Amino acid sequence: MLTIWGRKTSSNVQALMWCVDELGLPYLRHDLGHRFGGLDDAAFRRLNPNGTIPVLQDGDEPPLWETGAILRYLATCYGDEDFWPSKPIARAHVDRWAEWAKINVAMQFTVPVFWRVVRTPPVQQDTAAITAAVENLETRLSIAAHQLTIHPYLAGTRFTLADIQLGHILYRYFDISITRADLPALREYYDRLTQRPAFRAHVMIDYDDLRVP
Repeated sequence: MLTIWGRKTSSNVQALMWCVDELGLPYLRHDLGHRFGGLDDAAFRRLNPNGTIPVLQDGDEPPLWETGAILRYLATCYGDEDFWPSKPIARAHVDRWAEWAKINVAMQFTVPVFWRVVRTPPVQQDTAAITAAVENLETRLSIAAHQLTIHPYLAGTRFTLADIQLGHILYRYFDISITRADLPALREYYDRLTQRPAFRAHVMIDYDDLRVP
């Protein structure tokens, strides 16, 4: 049994939960962070001295933090050959795209775009900064879009850990009120992801409680 700490509206928690569900693993999740608080509690800081979510504990094993490390742990322990190959060069190919997606897409979306659009009061929003951030993000997304004209998933013909790291921000990217570039291959990829039950259950969820009026 996995124990997970983190609210379901956290994008990092969503990536983890999507992965857990894709792998069919039993879990117990505790809401923590944002309106739930608890990140500064002594008991939680013993699990993660950084006070960030998610945190995962697999049975009696030590708790793990940092989303990428957690995802790679789960993929190594429970993923099949398609999701997380055992051959080092094949695994590195998936891992480089997973890391690329985290740094170049997820990190360039969450704070520079999502926070400025959703988590900033409308009267305080900087339209020019939002436009510039979206354009910067989409230079990266165009790289993914090109990959997706070659094969159906980011790292090849099969769904892998790289798709978790890229795909978990796409629901919000396509849902928030911004002007988006025309990237048809990316849109088709997103539409395929929306057919996955685990994606619908853990990523395509309401985030209204994050909005600042």
